[in-house]
Amino acid sequence: MADAPIFDPAAFRLTPLEARLTAQVREFGQAVLAPRAPRWDREASFPTENYRDMHANGLLGVCIPAAEGGIGADYRAYSLAAAEMGRYCGATALTWNMHVCSTLWSGPLSDDLEIDAATRAEHHRRRGLHYARILGDGAVYAQPFSEGGAAAAGTAAFGTTARRVPGGYVVTGKKIFASLAGHADFYGVLCTETREGEDALSRRNTLYLAIPRDAPGVAVEGAWDPLGMRGTVSRNLVFRDTFVEEDAALMPPGLYFQAATRWPHMFLTLSPTYMGLGQAAYDFTVAYLRGEWPGMPPVKRRMYPTKQIAVAEMRVMLEQTKALWFQSISEARPDPTKDQVLRAWAAQHTVMENAAALAAKAVRTCGGQAMLKSLPLERIYRDARCGSLMLPWTAELCIDRIGREALYERGETDA
Repeated sequence: MADAPIFDPAAFRLTPLEARLTAQVREFGQAVLAPRAPRWDREASFPTENYRDMHANGLLGVCIPAAEGGIGADYRAYSLAAAEMGRYCGATALTWNMHVCSTLWSGPLSDDLEIDAATRAEHHRRRGLHYARILGDGAVYAQPFSEGGAAAAGTAAFGTTARRVPGGYVVTGKKIFASLAGHADFYGVLCTETREGEDALSRRNTLYLAIPRDAPGVAVEGAWDPLGMRGTVSRNLVFRDTFVEEDAALMPPGLYFQAATRWPHMFLTLSPTYMGLGQAAYDFTVAYLRGEWPGMPPVKRRMYPTKQIAVAEMRVMLEQTKALWFQSISEARPDPTKDQVLRAWAAQHTVMENAAALAAKAVRTCGGQAMLKSLPLERIYRDARCGSLMLPWTAELCIDRIGREALYERGETDA
């Protein structure tokens, strides 16, 4: 039986594209991703087969503009589709996000920002090179972000640097928790351009460069055996004097800084995966208590009041989470209001914390059998635990920023 949508197209007034895309991903997830998910988790191996299938069905180009050969999804359409994918395989959905952001940021998001005509034309030419690789060759892009310091939280310049040389840049640095490490064809590296006469690194000089996996000086290091999200294969990525051509740029110089300051919802795109995981925990609980989980004896447990109360509490939490998150992704645009930014942080915090809470509640409600590795709940539980830790908007940073920004207007101090 086909699963019901997380966000009913009529109830949430989805566009025709959103309805078609979410249905496509839901069907793909249920039929293809869910049966394979245990393997990636068990082996801590990258879901390469899933990406081959996503090339074939067009999902690698989901946010590439339709005029350039892609599906043409905007921010909200992508977010809704990613939530459906997270419902069936958290690791695939989370890595898909890293790939898709290379096209979302260089495509719909960049088109919303201020660029002079000549720079925009050059940007469109360059992004077309990347898009052709994705659509034609099935190229997979990563987005290594974290460095273990304040840069990934958006409060300091990236320590990975790019020095301009004839024909391009020389990149040096290290990224940690680099999802798709060793498996992406190109690494979309956020780094800081060093400029002659400037001693300090500046966030204004952030570059976004797609470095080929086989470029000299690129190395993948470290082991990968984590609690959850095991299929992301987020090992360390090192660049030692790695040359990359100017056409590798996914954004023109200065545009990432403009995006980070004017389009803050760009950092909310990790949350759809966890919205899907929260839904998956609820789905499993209902099916399990009804005696309808495939492969399990048809034993009903739904008649016990304690189970009914637990499911009711889960449903309330799920609906609250969905409502706040849907409102926030619907508000994504350049220059959001202060309330919209506060709501985005609140949505990120709520999704990440509630996904874990829903999974924990599901385990307690379903009981010991549900923790067997032959069933998906224990994987959902472990994957859901990881969301609150993810930069740039960890749960703690969201609370810190909400409290500060709610109490202070720009420029206010207590001096």
